Amino acid sequence: MGIFTKYFLPNEYVQSVFDINPEHLKSKNIKAIITDLDNTLVGWDVKDPTDEVRTWFEKMKENDITVTIVSNNNQERVESFSSTLDIDYIFKARKPRGKAFRQASNLMGVNKSEVVVIGDQMLTDVFGGNRNGLYTIMVVPVKKTDGLVTKFNRLIERRFLNYFKRKGLINWEE
Repeated sequence: MGIFTKYFLPNEYVQSVFDINPEHLKSKNIKAIITDLDNTLVGWDVKDPTDEVRTWFEKMKENDITVTIVSNNNQERVESFSSTLDIDYIFKARKPRGKAFRQASNLMGVNKSEVVVIGDQMLTDVFGGNRNGLYTIMVVPVKKTDGLVTKFNRLIERRFLNYFKRKGLINWEE
């Protein structure tokens, strides 16, 4: 396995967070989720959780799976979204750096083998999770539009995705 595959290939690749169910996570001994916010749970310009997002969080909670939102966005954005769900969050996480991933795992009281990182970006969520020995699931971004830094990241990401697709490592869908 090459270095690109080791660090940038997610363990799983799904269309949306709603394709991730508690039974599947439990079969992998997952007890906790670190999830990105923008373009993972909702579009970056959607202020509040949708009913579908609320239902997904409730389903995880009912199955004793703890969820923490870890976002590179600012406190106001992450706090207002997370507080209505009554869950923990970390803002200005500086992903892919490892501190926020370790902080979230400690907050949830789990070992890294019991954590999954869910996100829409290969260069922040997947790379950060893989670097820290966490299970990673990449989702297709909720929206097609991004901020400037993310647009740049997506160009690099597209090359990785195409490479992984050619190698038969993922089924890339838009």
